[in-house]
Amino acid sequence: MQESDLPGLVSQVLWASFALAVVFGAIAQRTHFCTMGAVADIVNMGDWTRMRMWLMAIGVAMIGFNAMVAFSLVDAGQSVYAGPRLIWLSNLLGGLLFGFGMVLASGCGSKTLVRVGGGSLKSVVVFCVLAIAAYATLRGAVAIARVATVDTVAVALPAGQDLPSLLALASGMDKRMLALLLGGGLGAALLAFGLARPEGRSGDVLLAALGIGGVIVGVWWVSGQLGHVVEHPVTLEEVFLATNSQRMESLSFVAPVAYTVDWLILFSDKSKVLTLGIVTTLGVIVGSAAVALVSRSFRWEGFGGTEDTANHLVGAVLMGIGGVTAMGCTVGQGLSGLSTLALGSFIAFGGIIGGAVLALRYQVWRLERMA
Repeated sequence: MQESDLPGLVSQVLWASFALAVVFGAIAQRTHFCTMGAVADIVNMGDWTRMRMWLMAIGVAMIGFNAMVAFSLVDAGQSVYAGPRLIWLSNLLGGLLFGFGMVLASGCGSKTLVRVGGGSLKSVVVFCVLAIAAYATLRGAVAIARVATVDTVAVALPAGQDLPSLLALASGMDKRMLALLLGGGLGAALLAFGLARPEGRSGDVLLAALGIGGVIVGVWWVSGQLGHVVEHPVTLEEVFLATNSQRMESLSFVAPVAYTVDWLILFSDKSKVLTLGIVTTLGVIVGSAAVALVSRSFRWEGFGGTEDTANHLVGAVLMGIGGVTAMGCTVGQGLSGLSTLALGSFIAFGGIIGGAVLALRYQVWRLERMA
């Protein structure tokens, strides 16, 4: 590859990622895909419809990602999720904070972007506060505390923390075959669970499961295959083009929200360039807005009062801090991370669910106390 070829390839990566994010936003707006809502429906009403939607999307992402691993198109170890250092406490605590925060803020990072596209002004506020909290946790004062405390609690594994790598080391079996078996088996089990009830076979649930899970796989391919340069013509190093982490990436909506605001604020700084995370953040808003406008569901929405404002501000801060600490959100860890079968992603996923349940119980307690 020549150096002159790089700008064109970067442009392809960015446009492909943006297009896939537009699809994500459109599907999420159309089907009311919401991970916080999935947990709330179960806790408050015993309704598993949206949880089946989320779990089947995870299943599709698992099957697709690990099929690519089996065909040597991508490698989980080249992502931020599957390194050999398992920061289990950060994954767990960050997940708990994020899960609690997303209930207070009426939705996770992706839902915030979808609501911005649908006309929610309070989601614009959540977006901005989440970005500030996330950036402080990435590089600011909170980052210093994070690195000096929870990030020091870790387990050094003999291989990447994705299950195929660990089992391949223990058994001597081929990692690609294990990825196909584990990813295919777990993914199929999640799909079977989702389809077991009639509500899991409705049009919207299937659209969200196949569409959103497919988008996660698509962005993995764009970043890990299309944007993968084995030997950069200038540095002679392996590189994944247009990513903030310099690793293979798929969708996530905490750190990328911070990078988006940073890019907007310092736009004239030539060192601030578009990345996969930034264009996918913007793409979700565009896709959601398009569907909201076409379906005439676009509505301006503001805060209901002082308490509503306070809840959303606190929730946004918790999501920003928790999402960075856990290395992802309900999409970053709950879809992209889980698709790699990384141990840390399973821990973060459990933390997010636990935090959301705690927040929902807290809200019920608050209502009962006020009554």
